[in-house]
Amino acid sequence: MLAAMPLPPTTTPPGDETPVRGRDDACPGALRLHRADDGSLARIRVPGGLLTARQAEALGRVSEELGDGRLDITSRGNAQVRGLAAGCGAELAARLRTAGLLPSDRHDRVRNIVASPLSGLDGRGHADVVAWVRELDAALCDDSPTGPAGRGELSALSGLSGRFLFALDDGRGDVAALDADVTLIATADGGAVLRCGGPLPGPGVSPPSGATHPDTAARPARRTDGSDPLGRGAEANTGGAGATSLTTDGSMAGGGGLRVRDEDAPRAAALAAVEFLTRVRESGTRAWRVRELPAEHAVTTGGLAARLAGAGIEAVPVEHPPAPASAAPPAPGPVPGPNGRHALSIALPLGRVSAAQWRLLTTLASRGGADELRMTPWRGVVLPGFAPDDAPGALSELAGAGLVTTPDSPWLGVGACTGRPGCAKSLADVRADAARMVADVTRGRAAGTGRVVAGAADTPDTAGASAN
Repeated sequence: MLAAMPLPPTTTPPGDETPVRGRDDACPGALRLHRADDGSLARIRVPGGLLTARQAEALGRVSEELGDGRLDITSRGNAQVRGLAAGCGAELAARLRTAGLLPSDRHDRVRNIVASPLSGLDGRGHADVVAWVRELDAALCDDSPTGPAGRGELSALSGLSGRFLFALDDGRGDVAALDADVTLIATADGGAVLRCGGPLPGPGVSPPSGATHPDTAARPARRTDGSDPLGRGAEANTGGAGATSLTTDGSMAGGGGLRVRDEDAPRAAALAAVEFLTRVRESGTRAWRVRELPAEHAVTTGGLAARLAGAGIEAVPVEHPPAPASAAPPAPGPVPGPNGRHALSIALPLGRVSAAQWRLLTTLASRGGADELRMTPWRGVVLPGFAPDDAPGALSELAGAGLVTTPDSPWLGVGACTGRPGCAKSLADVRADAARMVADVTRGRAAGTGRVVAGAADTPDTAGASAN
């Protein structure tokens, strides 16, 4: 039975105590829907944000024919459909299976993979991690009880929570800073560094702030003085990136890692998640994220290296991995590539697109040589494969449809939770507030005043904040 679900109670002790979970997490999925004030919500996992043009078209039809006609992109590069009618779950699942967007019912909510969205497109980074995304996703969905060394263990991965996150960084440092549970970073020597824990030290991009779950956190607009309207301190945007070395107990929470070969990297990441699940069982805490494990049951460098060795994967401890290069999210506009083709980077206001806007995106994805669309963890879209002469016209079409195609747009950096009318916990229509703020900024620029009016932010819909 496919049905909406209530939020479960969670006990989170104060201080450094480990959370004790009363049950599994209640993250929405394609099969487990969340009931909101505007109907049911489905969160569709899209590993690496990678969609073929055909899959993107299928998502658009689902939104138009079963939902409210809009799609939301989350901060994990997944897609959300809101306004679903009661009883549509079976049809939704069938459509997603046909489109290849639901390869395994048992693993629906565990396919949380973010990846460098410009990997292989702009000549930067040390590797094209798209192949890693495909292989890791296949490993996550592997239910084989037996197989080569280490392969049979992967059948346990259906037990991961819907909040567990993998990040595959091509070496530029963009997704390495997103506080994933397991991170792979491509290195200049053709290998990879495997991390299990928080982000690596060094420059990078701050994760969305103030959130237990990156898919649902609200990132409110800043005031005119740059302060946070929710009054959070500077640490709200750091993601804990200050860790610098291995801890004395050998855990990986302090910045160390394991160097593995490129060809072993995806399976090593999957086995790191298996090691986490082993530690969860030992701890009895039912932890959802690596950082929730008590210190005495932390994932250690030695323990993970031994697990990888048992699967035939050579792993060399690295106490101080080289910090990935600093890289901001893809700026809106054309992205030249070394092959003479251009990718188009587009930001979506508040992470939401209408049916008409999504149809334009999918049409252009088909028109581009790659026949592909990539959703980003920053609520944007990348369209690869355009001839340089075709890029300006495509960007003009997108701008005319209300999407962000230039790096000076006032929409950049503006976020809002779901707000009214979709979230029962909200006290205001904060999306409308944000739109009015941006309109004021635009009018101020046009008039030459530069006037900025702050927007409003309120309580996030913790199970379906579509802006994030």
